[in-house]
Amino acid sequence: MRSRRIAVPFLAATAVASLVPALAPAATATAAENPLARFEEQKPSWKRCSKDMPATLQCATIKVPLDYSRPGGKTLDLAISRVKTSTKKERRGVLLTNPGGPGGTGVEMPTFLASELPKSVTAKYDLIGFDPRGVGQSSPVSCGLKTSERNWERPYKAATFAKDVKWAKTVAEKCDAKQGDKLRHITTRNTARDMDVIRAVLGEKKISYLGYSYGTYLGAVYTQMFPKRADRFVLDSSVDPDRVWRGMIQVWAEGAEPAFANWTKWTAKRHSEYKLGRTPEAVGKTFWDLVAQADRKPIDDGSGVPMNGDDIRMYMRGMVFNAEWAANTVKDLKKAAEGKKTTPAPRRESTTPERTPAPPAFGSTAAKVKVPSDNQDASFWTVVCGDTRAWPTNPEQYRRDAIKDKKKYPLYGDFASNIKPCAFWKKQGSEPATVIDNKVGALLLQNEWDSQTPLVSGQGLRKHLKGSKMVTVAGGIGHGIYGSKSCADKTATAYLTTGKLPAKDITCKAKPPAEGSRSGTSPLPIPTPRGVPGMVSRF
Repeated sequence: MRSRRIAVPFLAATAVASLVPALAPAATATAAENPLARFEEQKPSWKRCSKDMPATLQCATIKVPLDYSRPGGKTLDLAISRVKTSTKKERRGVLLTNPGGPGGTGVEMPTFLASELPKSVTAKYDLIGFDPRGVGQSSPVSCGLKTSERNWERPYKAATFAKDVKWAKTVAEKCDAKQGDKLRHITTRNTARDMDVIRAVLGEKKISYLGYSYGTYLGAVYTQMFPKRADRFVLDSSVDPDRVWRGMIQVWAEGAEPAFANWTKWTAKRHSEYKLGRTPEAVGKTFWDLVAQADRKPIDDGSGVPMNGDDIRMYMRGMVFNAEWAANTVKDLKKAAEGKKTTPAPRRESTTPERTPAPPAFGSTAAKVKVPSDNQDASFWTVVCGDTRAWPTNPEQYRRDAIKDKKKYPLYGDFASNIKPCAFWKKQGSEPATVIDNKVGALLLQNEWDSQTPLVSGQGLRKHLKGSKMVTVAGGIGHGIYGSKSCADKTATAYLTTGKLPAKDITCKAKPPAEGSRSGTSPLPIPTPRGVPGMVSRF
């Protein structure tokens, strides 16, 4: 996915010719030279996004091709936003941002970052946000899913596997019936192409970029497709390109096991406080005994939501990355299981919670579109299933993998490897997944204890971006770093303001987490509703 030439793949003569009738004779040559000229030369009509948002946040809607191989065909609306730097003298260019997903909306992100990033950074860049194609205000996709159909975290059980297969097939069929051929064009590669249209529309030769979570993969794909357009790229909490996409769900199970082992050691040292066991083995036994008991009779620890054993395993998968939070929760569960009164815990999310609210309307064509209630689910599966053709299509493969991985990764292995709608996806992307292999400069930031993109995932992306450097926050907890006052912030700020990468990869030490802090949460605008894939967040 690199270079200008690849930016418009497989352009046939008929695709170019289809543009000619709509163009004046003087523009015909331009269209022949650059079929995307009519998109790149748009002049956005910037307006205040909403009365509920700061006046500094401006929004507009531009058009992009649905199919980049046929730029004269159907188009999509793309919602973009900006907070301009107030210091024109120091301005370097634009910092495009993405909060993750797939399915995360980004038009409000510049407002958040304007208050969280150092002034030395906001003085140099106009902060640019956008809703990726198919998401939020950008021609949102929908599969018409019922609430029950949005619950995707399904533990493997022989008795329910047939129902899980039926669910996965139903989701895939509904998406195909609702969106049809549009699905195969909602891909990471095309979103990267949209980013380059945004660059051109803004009049920039290059873009700098700050991407979190799934946004790291999107940013890496952009560097592969448009290496000469990539300026200063910060990729925070990274997705491993080798594991797109089934492997990135499975890595949650892999990453949870060392975190669980670390938690048992931490908790055993504090037996006098938590009384869960004097040795790591005893702490582990206490936990698994609770799982077995909850399978016989669900446990309510005071939160009002009784939990069976599978619920506890699923919930613990995210908790163990913060030892204190996990220990307190298991302590409450143990007391409740013993019939003792507990202090009500913070209300747990239901399996399918309220979705992140759509961005406020901002007076454009796209803003008049009502965002479907299942948009995050639909856009997630559309990208995850459509980006790659590597998903198994035989349900029995998922059964075998779920059984095997439950033994190997008992906390979450069967959840991760059980069947997904991608097994039955009909409109896979028109292109294969991107091979990331380049020397474009980038800075990677990674917490040691990240529940969504574990350390091994960040290391995987580092391997593919040979011109990059990586800052690992030893002892760092949670998903998302830059802007959270981490020890990595100084390096990221220096890179964005000077363009200089560290001479070598760096490891810095995290501050101890604040008492009562929760794993997986972050002050950053990373999409975090449970159930659209991920226990606490998705990518």
